[in-house]
Amino acid sequence: MYHVFRNGEGTLDVRFPYSEENVIKIKMVTGRKWVPERRVWTVPDNEKSWRMLRELFRIEEVSSDEGNAKMLSNYYEALTLKGLSPKTRKSYVGHIRRFLEFISKSAREITSEDVKRYSLLLLNDGCSHSHVNQFLSALLRFSQLEGIVGVTVDGLIRPKRVSRLPDVLSAEEVLAVLDAVENIKHKALLTIVYSAGLRVGEVVRLRISDIDADRKMIHIRQAKGKKDRYTLLSSVALETLRAYVRSFRPSTWLFPGGEGTGHLTERTVQKVFEQARRKAGIIKPCSVHTLRHSFATHLLESGTDLRYIQELLGHASSKTTERYTHVSKKDVGRIMSPLDRLLKERGDSGA
Repeated sequence: MYHVFRNGEGTLDVRFPYSEENVIKIKMVTGRKWVPERRVWTVPDNEKSWRMLRELFRIEEVSSDEGNAKMLSNYYEALTLKGLSPKTRKSYVGHIRRFLEFISKSAREITSEDVKRYSLLLLNDGCSHSHVNQFLSALLRFSQLEGIVGVTVDGLIRPKRVSRLPDVLSAEEVLAVLDAVENIKHKALLTIVYSAGLRVGEVVRLRISDIDADRKMIHIRQAKGKKDRYTLLSSVALETLRAYVRSFRPSTWLFPGGEGTGHLTERTVQKVFEQARRKAGIIKPCSVHTLRHSFATHLLESGTDLRYIQELLGHASSKTTERYTHVSKKDVGRIMSPLDRLLKERGDSGA
């Protein structure tokens, strides 16, 4: 039995009995993609795809799942109108789609017991508390939009939020990472991330016009929370940028992608950092986002006021910035361990 329904993300989900013949057929559709975590093929929701599906599988219409799919489509549109980022919209719709697949019934029939069972499934499968909480937030928005009475705030049990401290590299480790990069474009990329405390999504979307060399500032446009801000442009980073621009001659995007028509992908930046981390011999858990954490921590340790750090990072709440006080060695370094004190009083140099 073949099933096709809209998933609310501008694509069609296509399910069919597995056979080599069917796989060969679906691969003939332009833009098709296999989604392993959902075990489904997706194709663009356009006339060309429909024509191919009709010719290859004799599929004439969207299957009975269209009711839920229509709600997902409405949900995506509502999130768009609300101004949520494409990444958040995709995440929220994905949460609801997977939940509806799990309960295998109309969204109109959702109950609090369904939500409880699915939340337990996620937790038992090793999903983080934040992942489950994001699902519940997505579900509340969805239920409010569609008027689903079986889901209320009072009926949701949220997992306790887990407080984690960010991983931070020492100044020496940061320099080791930057020194490990030979490609001038990649070196400029990571240098800007650390020296300005940027998110990976911010650095790839920088345009040449966002670099203010005279004022030594970088204009970050429409970042998280749809907010603009200015952050630092270090002298060292500027010199590295100039060397990169002389060699690569970017035109619009500061860091264009391989095709030259758009900006570099976030995944590419992550790969660049991972290669540099390995070459530098750093084994502690870290990612390219760790450079942003390190930027904030190193500023705090050098005596920069927390309020300024908050502005540079673009944090809406000071509480988000305050977590760096827990990883800073500025004050902790002044405290002597009781073991060191005991040995010092006894005259020992070590155990």
